[in-house]
Amino acid sequence: MSLFVIGDLHLSFGVNKPMDVFSGWKDHDSILQREWLARITPEDTVVLAGDTSWGMTLEEALPDFQWIEALPGRKIILKGNHDYWWTSMTKMNRFFEENGLHSLHILHNNHYAYGQYGICGTRGWVNMDYQEPANAKVNAREAQRLEVSLCAAEQAGLKPIVFLHYPPIYAGNCNYEMLDVLWKHHVEECYYGHVHGSSHRHAINGLRDAVHYHLISGDFLQFAPRNVL
Repeated sequence: MSLFVIGDLHLSFGVNKPMDVFSGWKDHDSILQREWLARITPEDTVVLAGDTSWGMTLEEALPDFQWIEALPGRKIILKGNHDYWWTSMTKMNRFFEENGLHSLHILHNNHYAYGQYGICGTRGWVNMDYQEPANAKVNAREAQRLEVSLCAAEQAGLKPIVFLHYPPIYAGNCNYEMLDVLWKHHVEECYYGHVHGSSHRHAINGLRDAVHYHLISGDFLQFAPRNVL
């Protein structure tokens, strides 16, 4: 039994949104499937760290969900900035149940147990200009969601591992509200996606202020899910 993570699958089986217009994304779904099957067993858990499907609605995203469902393992999905299909927990869980998507689970104001660890997380928010009033409101909400997730894991006696979509720190930019939550809860490991292409070179991979940061966007990992535990 192992824990894996990958972000930014950007699947589009139900809509016309091909990713091969971008460098490094040719046949990425086939590569992902091959790498997934080579690494992951039905007993494993995979965190999908946002931007899973280009579908605008749950119905449009269904072919992508069905493709993921057919892969082995338990999948835990958090929201990305392009997950327009995202709606309430009640609606998403009902949709998954009605469509036989039993291996898919939503990470949103909650946590999931993995042995002695708690899988925690939220989407996060951008690092630049987040103090502008509209952005500040969203950022405060995301920081609160991360707080709720971490508190839930800690109350269950679990050591939290954090998964975000947006990086809380990138190049010289910091999202201090999100970082404050990580530091407050003594989080040691933080995995994030969102960063693509030439921007990889500015991503933080390594130890900063007692937190290990890991970029796990799909193209950065060359579409091979990364082992966490």
